[in-house]
Amino acid sequence: MNVYIHAPLIEECRKGNSRAQFRLYNQYSKAMYNLAYRILNNREDAEDILQETFVDCFRNISSFRFESTFGAWLKKILVNKCINQIKKKKIDLTLCETLPSDIYEEETETIYDTRKIFKGIEMLPDGYRIILTLYLLEGYDHSEISQILGISESTSKSQYSRAKEKLRKIITN
Repeated sequence: MNVYIHAPLIEECRKGNSRAQFRLYNQYSKAMYNLAYRILNNREDAEDILQETFVDCFRNISSFRFESTFGAWLKKILVNKCINQIKKKKIDLTLCETLPSDIYEEETETIYDTRKIFKGIEMLPDGYRIILTLYLLEGYDHSEISQILGISESTSKSQYSRAKEKLRKIITN
């Protein structure tokens, strides 16, 4: 697949073409909103971050160098804005540096209802929800998460493990 599929559209955006900007917005806004909502767990904040992300995107589109997909570049802007929003609100991420002793235990596979899982994710404490979302749903690895959140890689791993266990308890009750 060609990562430069949107090159003509991006070039038009660089020229300030509002129709091109609108087309890019329509193409990516729903996915970006869903990601923001999963991280922030608040519809109004997710909407605000979405708008800020696209404003920054179009203001700085000249810095997009086609080294990745446009979607990946946009997602990075959005995730950073979400993390900054959380820091600004001084939400306690409940992060700690210790690994639980059972982190490497084998997991048994259980099938859960998807709606129940997403509802359970919404109920997780912020730190757990953010790491679980970034790792499991968005595909970031623990090294990338540690850089984004300013935590150690082992903290990311332990919080992910704890988030999975807490989610398991939430959805089985």
